[in-house]
Amino acid sequence: MSYEMSHMGPRAFNHDNSSDAEAEYDRLRDLARQEASKRGQCFSRSKEAYSSGDGAGAKQLSEEGKAHGRKMEEYNKQASEFIFRENNASGRVADDTIDLHGQFAEEAEEILEERIKYAKSHGQSHLHVIVGKGNHSAHHVQKIKPRVEQVCRELGLQYATEENAGRIYVNLTGGEAVMPPYGGDHQGSHQYPGQQGHHQNQNQNQPDELEKLANAIVPKVLRKLEKACCVVM
Repeated sequence: MSYEMSHMGPRAFNHDNSSDAEAEYDRLRDLARQEASKRGQCFSRSKEAYSSGDGAGAKQLSEEGKAHGRKMEEYNKQASEFIFRENNASGRVADDTIDLHGQFAEEAEEILEERIKYAKSHGQSHLHVIVGKGNHSAHHVQKIKPRVEQVCRELGLQYATEENAGRIYVNLTGGEAVMPPYGGDHQGSHQYPGQQGHHQNQNQNQPDELEKLANAIVPKVLRKLEKACCVVM
């Protein structure tokens, strides 16, 4: 698996996070970038060695490059899991919402597919997907939103951009993507980032469910990503 990596900017979180949490996320992504750079250098030197007739040297450099690639994948997996748990912790999102901030595009796609499966298996009728507005991506281009829309099309699900352009509403029943009135659906609130009050008691009762969700989604995603060729968010 290979990642094309770029720095996402200072806010991969969608809430008021501690500086320690942000530093840990950046540390893991930075370590992954360093390993990607070392991998590229090894592969480049391996080609040069092969061209000069040093087959043994080329093979050794190639193996070193692969080792750096495995380390890169591990650091990216740790970062993906870390930010998923931070952004989707109890009280930060409603039970009908998933926050994909901070994920690379391929990570976001895999996580969403697993989340949709989970939601359907638990009888949920819709899902609010927080994709961000691209403010902190390179050139302010939304990278996650197109992947989310692609997943919906592939699964035959109708979707619509919400008034908050950083969110997408997905109808999981196969019907038209018409958002129900605020508070009118038992599957969960239309809670926007930072809105705690009305749904605070509801979310306080969700930690076990959210933890089960994280445990159900993240390991499966990370196993799939080990075999995937990933493109950065």
